[in-house]
This record gives sequence, C-alpha cells and structure tokens, in this order.
Amino acid sequence: MKKIKSIEDYHKEYKKSIEQPETFWSEIAENFIWKKKWDSVLKWDFNNYNVNWFLNGKLNITENCLDRHLSSKGNQPAIIWEPNDPKEKALTLTYKELHEKVCSFANVLKNNGCKKGDRICIYMPMVPELAIAVLACARIGAIHSVVFGGFSFNSLADRIHDADCNLVITSDGAYRGAKDIPLKSVVDEALKTCPTVKKVIVLRRTNSKVEMQNGRDVWWNDEIKKVNADCPAETMDAEDMLFILYTSGSTGKPKGVVHTCGGYMVYTGYTFKNVFQYNDGEIYWCTADVGWITGHSYLVYGPLLNGATTLMFEGIPTWPDAGRFWEVIDKHKVNIFYTAPTAIRSLEAMGLDFVKPHKLNSLRVLGTVGEPINAEAWNWYNENIGKNNCPIVDTWWQTETGGIMISPIAGITKTKPGFATLPLPGVQPVLLDESGKELQGNNVDGRLCMKFPWPGIIRTTYKNHERCKEVYFSTFKGYYFTGDGCRRDEDGYYRITGRVDDVIKVSGHLLGTAEIENAINEHADIVESAVVGFPHDIKGWGIYAYVICDRKRDDVEELKKEIIGTVNKFMGPIAKPDKIQIVTGLPKTRSGKIMRRILRKVAEGDVNNLGDTSTLLDPAVVEEIVKGAVK
Repeated sequence: MKKIKSIEDYHKEYKKSIEQPETFWSEIAENFIWKKKWDSVLKWDFNNYNVNWFLNGKLNITENCLDRHLSSKGNQPAIIWEPNDPKEKALTLTYKELHEKVCSFANVLKNNGCKKGDRICIYMPMVPELAIAVLACARIGAIHSVVFGGFSFNSLADRIHDADCNLVITSDGAYRGAKDIPLKSVVDEALKTCPTVKKVIVLRRTNSKVEMQNGRDVWWNDEIKKVNADCPAETMDAEDMLFILYTSGSTGKPKGVVHTCGGYMVYTGYTFKNVFQYNDGEIYWCTADVGWITGHSYLVYGPLLNGATTLMFEGIPTWPDAGRFWEVIDKHKVNIFYTAPTAIRSLEAMGLDFVKPHKLNSLRVLGTVGEPINAEAWNWYNENIGKNNCPIVDTWWQTETGGIMISPIAGITKTKPGFATLPLPGVQPVLLDESGKELQGNNVDGRLCMKFPWPGIIRTTYKNHERCKEVYFSTFKGYYFTGDGCRRDEDGYYRITGRVDDVIKVSGHLLGTAEIENAINEHADIVESAVVGFPHDIKGWGIYAYVICDRKRDDVEELKKEIIGTVNKFMGPIAKPDKIQIVTGLPKTRSGKIMRRILRKVAEGDVNNLGDTSTLLDPAVVEEIVKGAVK
C-alpha cells in the first residue's frame, strides 16, 4: 500500500482525494484481496442518511488480515502477548499460528450453531483468544459485538438484548492489576434476562471455580479438540455488517454503532499504515482494550491488514508499579507506542523515578488517542518518553468514524502540542457556526462537521436507523456532525476544543472547556481537571472546575487563588473559574472519557438524578464529589 513520504506528497494526495475521491479510494482498495471487484465505488446521501462504499464488492476481511501474509510472513510474529503478571511468560503467535487458531475457533463457532449474520457477544480479558474470537466471527460472517470486560451485568445484558446475540464467548475470569474479575459469573447474571443466548463458550484463564450450565455452557479448550484448522473464509458483501460496537452513552440506551466489511477494511488499513508510518518488522503497541473502537481498529484489524506485529497487553499501566509501560517497551523493543492522554497524565503524576530505569531507545513514534491531550502532558511525553526524538501523532477520531480522521503523519507533519493538525487524505472537515454556515479561512472557531463520506463512516445504529440520522445528521442538514467544537488556527491546523455541549457561554463569550482545563493544568500542582458550566445570575453561565492535586495542600483557599491566577495568565480573566472543587478523582468511563453529565448535575445542585454510575471506572468517586460539593 502506498505510504505518504513527505509533506509535499501529503498535499498532493490530499488534493487528489478531494478532487477525485472515488479514484483515490478505488486505488487504495486495489491493495486488498477481493473475491469480486466492486461495480461502483460510492453511493451516498447525507440528507436522508445512506452511504455505501465498494458496491457489490465481495471479500472476507480475515483473508486480508491473515491468509495473504502466509507466504511472505508466515513465521513473522503477528501478535505478541504480554500478560498481566510480569512473572508470567509472554506469548508470541506467528501469522501461521494465528491463522490456524482463527480457523479452528471459527469451526468451533460453527459446531455450536453459529452462521453468517448471527450476532456474537464477546466478553473477555485481554488475552490472545479475544483477538482470535473477533477474527473467527469475521471468518464465518458472524457479527461480533465486543463488550469491555469491566462492564456490569446490567450493561452486558443491555448489549446482548439489543443485538439479539445467540452466543456469548467469555472466560472464567480476568486479571487486571492485583484484581481478579469474575467474568463468567457476570455473564451468568446477565443471561438470566437474555433468552436469545443458546450457547456460552468459556475460556480458562484464572482457573477460578465457575458454574457451567448443562446444555448451554462449554469449555473453549474442550471444543477446540473436536475441530481441525480448515475453514474457508465466508464470502461477504462490502456492505455486510462486520461488527456492532456499543458506545457507553451517558443517558438512555447505548447506541450500537455498525461498521461494515469493505469500507472499514480499506480505511483502517490505509490510516494505520500512513499515520504511524509503519515499516515492516517493527513492533507496534496500542494499549487500548479491544472492548473499545481503538482496540478494534488499531490493535487488531489495522495492524494485521498491514502484516504488522501488534503487541497486546493484559494488565494496567500502574501494576506492579508505575513503570510497567516503560518496562514492556524495553522488554519487547517496541517501536511505535499508542496510548491515551489519561494514562500519560496519571504516569506523569507518579514522577520520573519510574521512567529513569528504562532506556526506551527502541521507540520511533508516539501516539495519543481518546481525548485532546493538554500541552503539559504532551511536553512531558515528548521529553521523557520520546527523548525529544519521536514524533507524536495526536489522533482525533470517534467510534463512529471507524478510524483516524485528523492527525499528524509521523515524522512528516510539523506538530504543535494540543493540535490534531491536518485532516488525512479523503477527510473533508468543515467548521460551521451556530446557524450552520461554513466558516471560511483560518483563525476561526466552530462546530466540527464532515461534508463528504469516507469509507470508515458509521452505516447505522443497530436496529434504529432513525436514531443514527437524528444523532449525526439532523443538527446541520447535509453534514455529519461530530459533536465537537474545533479551532482552525493561522496555519490551518485543527485543535479539538471539546464537545460542543462542553462549550460554556460566559458573558457572551464561547469558551471551550478543554481550553480552560489546559490552562488550569499549567499549575505545577495540578494533575488533571474537568470544567463544566452552571447557571450564573450575572454571566448567564459560570465556570465550575473539578481539580485533582498531586499532593495534599492544607492551604486550599490559597491553592484556589493560584489556580485562578494560572487561568488568568494562560487564558485571561474571562475564563477564570467561579467555583473550584478539589477532588481525588473524576467520574470516568472505562475508556477514560469524563462523564461531564454527572459533573454538570453536581455543579447545578441536582444530585438526586445522577443516573446509572455502575459502568464508571470508579463509582465511589461520584459519592465523594457530591459530598464535597454539598460542603
């Protein structure tokens, strides 16, 4: 696949992708194996939402992830697995071994009644069998719905219900740091209300005692013994569903984002190769769980489509201590490292004593994903992990986009801390004002929208296309609305300023919460902050800041004055917080997203209607914040 080699090359490719999008994407799609070539490249309508790519093209994504690499890379590592416990031995699967295991487990699925079009729920730890299960579903044309192995049984049941899954793949348990998570018992509880599930396949991981329901539950290891590794790939249409991935919505029913086989393959394959500038033989590590879109696109599919070696990590960054990430990088000679700003900030707060013992000299590219990264964390990452020698790709994208949309291209795009920089070829962003008018030129702030489809775009929300149209295509007619505010600076670089509902209108001025947070985080003692608006008698809206301090300060009032002084310095008096609450943590989803809906309600004094907090990383944080606010 063609790789962008210079900034001039980028501009040339970008121009072509805008002027001749169908030709551009057709040429990229030619790099993959198709059982039948497409009749036409694109059919689309953003007004009455409908998008189809590579119409009537036939393929199977696993042939492109596995089979086509066997002759040239059969003995190359496909997956390196690093277990939770550093004393446990790491495992390497070559492309040949991974292919055999995927085909074998695909036959297990068929033996247990699965067929093309069935929905299969996967609720597993971060072990190689999770990737094998995902690929085995795709091999036989079943639609996988991976649910993060930290969700409660209610959340799991909701997702199984919505997708009408007939089979669940799980494990007896999971290790996460010092904790043992009883996955099978969570599944058992969820299935009390899920009559569509006929079979449960259980992997042994922790060897904990579990209940096995006769006729429904079977052991992975037993089932594997009954099959061989011969499983021809099912022929899929480019627009057949590949997977459903539920977004952890803050209110209401979770949305089942649907991605399809052809466009998703082309888009993730292309973006992985170019954003990270991947070279054959390099070791690539994305720290995301496969339960999130980042794990789908840039731990499993994107790397394997490119014949890369992808590292999969079962543990957490702070166990057995805060040097674990850096230890793993040195151990496996990782070249490309892709993680979340939340992880970077938490490790920064632990101090450099955990970084110093490690060389980190194998690193060539660093990346961030999941939220905008503040300048302080960006600089810490650059200096202490990259040694000022590794380009940082600050990637902006969403579950709904399937792959990276706006990002530096490693080593080619000139970077700026906090900026996602430029759109990738094929991506046509626009900034709109409140009335939906396109803002031309640079030095403008607006709502980030897309005016033209890309192959990885969401196709629908499962069983509810109207909801898809309503959420993404109704706010601004004829555009995909990302929900994010954005600034395009004097260089034409894009900086995501946070969700538009995370924009506060203070005395008539629109202020992005991310920008205020960046200013607060410049204070030497502040690790992280979250800002929301609350009704203000004079200004219309005031600014409420929740702030995490890296050391205990007894002079809280003095600290608050210092924070206001820091904000004044970096943003001006207009952005100074009206209320500051010192907290020990923030309410976050398992993927690191701050649940601002909860923080807004607390700021507004509406603490009796906070909704379901069971899916949060640490529900106890909410209780502490409510108590502190009442005080």
